[in-house]
Amino acid sequence: MGCDHKSLGARLMIGPGRETAMTILGHHGGLTDIERLREIRGEPVTDEAQTLARLLKQVLEAQDVIDGPVLVPEAWRREPLLLEMGVRLTFSALVDADHLDTGAHFQGLDAPVITPAADMAALVRGFEERRRAMLAERPRSPIDDMREGLYADAVRAAAGPGGVYRLPAPTGSGKTITSAGFALHHAARHRKSRVIVAVPFLTITEQNAEVYRRLLGEHTVLEHHSQVEFDSADDEGRLRLAAENWDRPFIVTTTVQLFDSLFGRKPARSRKLHRLANAVLVLDEVQALPVSLLVPILDALKLLAEHFGTTVLLTSATQPKFDALSVWSALPVHNLVNQPVELFQRLCRARYEWWIDPRPNLAEVADKVADERQALVVVNTVDHARRMFRLLAQRADVPVHHLSTRMCPAHRRAVLEKVRSLLADDQPVLLVSTQLIEAGVDVDFPVVFRALAPAESLQQAAGRANREGRRADLGRVVVFDASDAPVPRFYCAAVGSTRCYFGPDRDDPDNVTALDHYYRHLYNSLDADHGQRGTTIQQRRKKLDFLSVAEGPLRDSGLSTQRDSALAFRMIDDDTVPIVVTGYQDTARVEDLLRELRTSEGPQRETFRDLRPYIVTIPRRVFKDPGFTALCQPVVGELWEWRGDYDEHLGIDDRCAVETVL
Repeated sequence: MGCDHKSLGARLMIGPGRETAMTILGHHGGLTDIERLREIRGEPVTDEAQTLARLLKQVLEAQDVIDGPVLVPEAWRREPLLLEMGVRLTFSALVDADHLDTGAHFQGLDAPVITPAADMAALVRGFEERRRAMLAERPRSPIDDMREGLYADAVRAAAGPGGVYRLPAPTGSGKTITSAGFALHHAARHRKSRVIVAVPFLTITEQNAEVYRRLLGEHTVLEHHSQVEFDSADDEGRLRLAAENWDRPFIVTTTVQLFDSLFGRKPARSRKLHRLANAVLVLDEVQALPVSLLVPILDALKLLAEHFGTTVLLTSATQPKFDALSVWSALPVHNLVNQPVELFQRLCRARYEWWIDPRPNLAEVADKVADERQALVVVNTVDHARRMFRLLAQRADVPVHHLSTRMCPAHRRAVLEKVRSLLADDQPVLLVSTQLIEAGVDVDFPVVFRALAPAESLQQAAGRANREGRRADLGRVVVFDASDAPVPRFYCAAVGSTRCYFGPDRDDPDNVTALDHYYRHLYNSLDADHGQRGTTIQQRRKKLDFLSVAEGPLRDSGLSTQRDSALAFRMIDDDTVPIVVTGYQDTARVEDLLRELRTSEGPQRETFRDLRPYIVTIPRRVFKDPGFTALCQPVVGELWEWRGDYDEHLGIDDRCAVETVL
């Protein structure tokens, strides 16, 4: 247009759009704060008169909008946090439209290609037909009748009104399919636009997406968990088009992708957010949400449910006591399970053993594990997993496998398939894993050894013991506290609360009533209601200070430009870097995809999707080590290529994995 169209557009829309004019000002560089909008009121724009004249000539309705009434809903103007959420969703819609137009330009199209609205009733019919066929193919399990009863209850509840729902059900009770059944039936009944399933770990995303593709079809389900974002000017705009806009009827993503986007400020992350409106949002394994961020997260979910037509379903075997926090104390929440205590008692398939006094060391634990024919060992960090794997490899006469996020998704998937095959054939197998295996990963061992961890993690691990209830005896869950593998610092508070309620002379972690007490104790001990981080984020949100929410407030306001990232909204404090692995399998194909990214122009969405199975995310503090960085080569944006060795059992061997979870 020959002028600063962002500033001009924002100035023209300040009257009818009020604070939402921030979206125009930030649609290329990102949302900043309300002060920047106030500053541009008096700033002259080059060629403003000529540009405005051309605009009014080409867009006949523009003058009526500029001179028209205020477009911001009255309710938004009364509630600062609602206004903030409204600005975010408006920004998302604007950015998505801008990206789609740009993509159409690169492709030589007259207009963007928009996916037609989904026929949710047809999706429900297909889902139910394929679900019946899938269940008929599987071997019968003693707990199938209880699973089917739970599914029937959820589908009946789907006829209920929009709002917030809760599915408290034990591990192995079929929550993956039951939650999708509720979501699809509810979407069809209430004409929702899509279903979005968010899970905490990449392994669950991969596994669940596979199940949902089988039940709904390949082209219905979009799996999105790439951490590669493109907002840098170095990318010249072309690679920003790779950012997903969730234009599918069924999305599977991570809670990190979801909430870091919801509280972010950059265009590439934000463009999908408007898809949350009029959607069914399923939050799987909600116990994994960080306590320090619960207040802003729960407030956002409440706003989406009450004002933007979003139905929220919380699923977990260890349902947190969110109503103990003031932000949700008055929120009506509908239960899909009327008698959870009875359900948990009926589905009890394992017993706990506690090995914490005296404390063993890892070698002693490995000795016990090596005596087992089939066993799963779950530990708290990548370093602990590698040490345990090496100890077992020296002792055991049976196959030993390893899982952590230092392995690319394709590698992890192959290991899980191999382990499941051995278990199905009743062959000997030992598996060592970080906690990534606990939530939603479908494996069934007779015994699980679990390093001492928060109560919710202990119960999740227990869900891998006698999962199908086919064994003559109860499964065993051995909780150990190794002296040379101490509880990592990020677990200390939760483990402290765990010791208060669970242990040799106390309840087991599958006691629903004790879990409620545990969560109350944990939230009080961490001051979840009034913690500095959550409180600061809420204060900044009320002031429409998007920059401070995403990157932290200024350390010395007015004196420095440095920001306190410890008070920013980030689901994972240890920032990560995505690295493509070429040394696992399909080396030639992966190298071709990388070459295409480096040399091709225009949108590369499909290329990034094809690369996801080979991407490992590494903590930035590890990546910054000179010895590690020397083995990486840049690709585009934040994406790197690993040029070092890739271990056939352990994946990327960074040698710096102490206290790295997963």
